[in-house]
Amino acid sequence: MKYQIVLKPTDTGFSAYSPDLPGCISTGATRLECEANMREAIEFHLDGLRELGEPIPQPEAVTASQASAAKWG
Repeated sequence: MKYQIVLKPTDTGFSAYSPDLPGCISTGATRLECEANMREAIEFHLDGLRELGEPIPQPEAVTASQASAAKWG
């Protein structure tokens, strides 16, 4: 299964999360490191769900875009 992840730059590198897997997050000094860490975090998260007998969320198709907001004030 392929889960979408969201990467955000931080003051020290990058952070990531998956909208389909609440609580599954990771960080890394570089974008590539963060992506690799997130793959491991997803595997760990899914293993934990299996061990607890919880359902495995199906990845949802997500379309992403960016929008600009007008400045207020």
